[in-house]
Amino acid sequence: MKKLKLLFLLLLSVAFANAQTNVSGTVSGDDGFGIPTVNVIEKGTSNGTTTDFDGKYSLSVSSGATLVFSYVGYDTKEVAVNGKTSINITMASGETLDEVVLVGSRTAPRSNVNSALPIDVVGIKELTSTGQATFDKALQYRIPSFNTVQTPVNDATSLLDPYEIRNMGPSRTLILINGKRKNLSALLYTQTSPGRGETGADISAIPTDAIKRVEILRDGASAQYGSDAIAGVMNIILKDEVNKGSATLRTGITSEGDGEMIGIAVNNGSTIGDDKGFINYTIDFSKTNLANRPGTVNAEGEAADFGADLADVQEFLSRNPDANNINGSPENASSKFLINSGLDLSEDTELYFNAAYVYKKVNSFANYRTPYWRTVDDYPYLADFFPGDNPNTAGGYDGYVPTFEGLLNDYHGTVGVKTKINDWNVDLSYTTGGNTQTYTVSQSHNRNEVYGVSYNPATDEFEATPLYGANSQQSFNPGGTKFTHNVGNIDISRVLSDKVSVGFGAEFRNETFEVIEGELSSYDGGGADSFAGNSPENSGKFNRYNIGAYFSLDYDVSDAFLLSGTVRTENYSDFGNTFVYKFSTRYKITDNLTARASISSGFRAPTLHQIYTQKAQYSFVPGQGIQVGGLINNVSTQAKLLGIPELDAETSNNFTIGFGGKLANNLTFTVDYYSINVQDRIVLGSEISATGDATNPLDILLTNNNLSDLSFFSNAIDTRTSGIDVVLSKKNIEIGEGDLDLNLSGNYTIQNERDGAVKDIAIVANAGQSVVNATQEALFFTSRPETKWILGANYDINKFSFSLNNTYFGKTTFKQQGMSTDLRTEFTPKIVTDLGINFNATDKLTLSLNVNNLLNVLPEWEFKAENAAGDAILADAAATQNQSNLITFNQRYSQMTYDGFHFSQLGTMFNFSVNYKF
Repeated sequence: MKKLKLLFLLLLSVAFANAQTNVSGTVSGDDGFGIPTVNVIEKGTSNGTTTDFDGKYSLSVSSGATLVFSYVGYDTKEVAVNGKTSINITMASGETLDEVVLVGSRTAPRSNVNSALPIDVVGIKELTSTGQATFDKALQYRIPSFNTVQTPVNDATSLLDPYEIRNMGPSRTLILINGKRKNLSALLYTQTSPGRGETGADISAIPTDAIKRVEILRDGASAQYGSDAIAGVMNIILKDEVNKGSATLRTGITSEGDGEMIGIAVNNGSTIGDDKGFINYTIDFSKTNLANRPGTVNAEGEAADFGADLADVQEFLSRNPDANNINGSPENASSKFLINSGLDLSEDTELYFNAAYVYKKVNSFANYRTPYWRTVDDYPYLADFFPGDNPNTAGGYDGYVPTFEGLLNDYHGTVGVKTKINDWNVDLSYTTGGNTQTYTVSQSHNRNEVYGVSYNPATDEFEATPLYGANSQQSFNPGGTKFTHNVGNIDISRVLSDKVSVGFGAEFRNETFEVIEGELSSYDGGGADSFAGNSPENSGKFNRYNIGAYFSLDYDVSDAFLLSGTVRTENYSDFGNTFVYKFSTRYKITDNLTARASISSGFRAPTLHQIYTQKAQYSFVPGQGIQVGGLINNVSTQAKLLGIPELDAETSNNFTIGFGGKLANNLTFTVDYYSINVQDRIVLGSEISATGDATNPLDILLTNNNLSDLSFFSNAIDTRTSGIDVVLSKKNIEIGEGDLDLNLSGNYTIQNERDGAVKDIAIVANAGQSVVNATQEALFFTSRPETKWILGANYDINKFSFSLNNTYFGKTTFKQQGMSTDLRTEFTPKIVTDLGINFNATDKLTLSLNVNNLLNVLPEWEFKAENAAGDAILADAAATQNQSNLITFNQRYSQMTYDGFHFSQLGTMFNFSVNYKF
């Protein structure tokens, strides 16, 4: 009988142990609001669910189970059920260094601590505290490995400044919005400045007030995301709050009294239906006036460049020391609209969408055409076109400045469905986007001798009639460029157990690039002075498609040891197949110290811009003023004549190893070493000039097209880049009644150089020239800071918040075009200090004052000798002055040279904002 009782009790205990309990509850954040899509998993099983839009969940589990609650940006929580049927959870925001974010992994979310990859997470508070007017400039002062340059020569580049991560160029950082690929800009950078020959997405167009956080993966990710992710990925997460809106009024001015800025932004959100969904929207309007920083022009250099009488030059400069040049920051106005929304269709299915539209208008100026540059002796009609007050010329003609007006339209939209089918997470989405840039050149003329034929009834004869010159119009439509893409994605993932997650998916993308034809007079016979239009033979619409597929697997070998791998295959319609991989690992040495590493291959497809752009371009040639050069594309007749091959994809090999951890007293750190080797890197080569042999095909091409030189794209070099990223953070230091947070982050470039010889085509090599000269080498490898560090302090006390950030820009080196090979220029390391003061007047009203570049630090550079011949030049004041004139266009760009610099030349800027919460 006792044996029967024991058997009965044993069976009863087993039954109780396996009894199922239905547990429900709500998962909330620190603010009390429910958190949607939190993963709720029964530990040790694949049984799980996710919370709905209100943060609610319901799950049937074993009565002795432990629930694991995890979500991006929050600390993971484990709670024992112990027979409870209701469990409500409050999740605290995780430390930045502990977050596993959406970017970097294609498997289902698992653990939120100790990421296997180096990731920066920047919240909206950190972005707005910089006081910078645009998103890209805010990142410049928050992320050491991120750099953006303000180009000194404006025209088309005034619409978008180039940016990059880890000195790899803008084309090698992939931009995502809510995890979906953002379209590229239509602009191809062709100036001799950092970013030359590349393009990127217009991140400056994204309103800062619409951003919840930014996730930057500092590691190659082509296997996860495809082309363009060689240097890393930036994922911009949009706000999804409801009933927590605000309006912000911003205004600012430089210490010189120009560059006035005013803007207003509204962000708000509301629920849809019976709390089944949300919609969050942002409206942003802003306007910034011109800020001008011209130099004092050198008369001797001007006379030599333009073959002018020195006395005439000196007379003009005595009245106009800066030669009336306008360079600095152009006038611009923009309107930005963005919405982000989600709708709960059922317990397991969510419809989501977001859309953005940006309109931007920029007014900038070409170099001023002085009266000894464009003379009334050569062009008598200029006295009528541009009358002035110069007593020395007919009609008082005193030169003119062509204006450049750019219009940018950028849009992006995604619609998708997330659902769960038999524990498989399925995400199906469609994304579209586009960028159009069109231009107007005014206060100019077509000075070329081109004649048409017209009938004269008085003489009953056909006569040759000059179309331009004295009959030229003064405003031109030179056309523009346009880029669009359409992307379809399906992503499927599942947590198979507490040790294994899988993910796989596919992407189809169609891209179209269009060169918009200009009006006849803008390109005919040389075209509009300062910016020639797109001719019919150089215009057109070009497209391609690609399809890719990936598979990812994450395996927790133990609680401390994680292995992750991804493979991807992709096929492009214009250059074929590629296969890439990535393997990463993370090992928890202790509870507070983690080691991580990854190794991957990558690729970057040549953009349609690089394949098909062909045009004549006005540019500054040292010692010769402004000349017309030609850019020929790789599929043109001219390319075939010269033996220029078509472009192929870049390939890369990436390696990263690092450590991260927590020390005592809230001190956290990460240190990561990275190495990026790129093979067949695509470059826009240096300008190739005539050989002097009239029978050479190169000379014939230049002569027939009235060009001073030509350039083209090629897979010209292999490169090696390596460095170290460091992040230190100490939070919640109690000082008096306030809390102090300290952070130090930095990027140090160990190696950034060409690997092997330049791959020149025969016709260039035989002419004793190269597509990668010393100037190009500097633009690729030394024109960004060798090291960059950001030391920041934030102190919150009562109603006040103070921030003080110091950004150290390390040495950069240039080898400018036209300068003696015996010299180089070095920009002096500088520290830019930013001060921010916030006052929370009420629970709803916040006043903010930012003084950017508090100490009015400006770029400075100096010549350095490469050898004894360089020392001799620097010992000769006249020779040194001549070299300086060559690289600054006779001191027009004395502060930045003609190639640009990596922080603003505008000096101190004051910004004030008022934020009111609804």
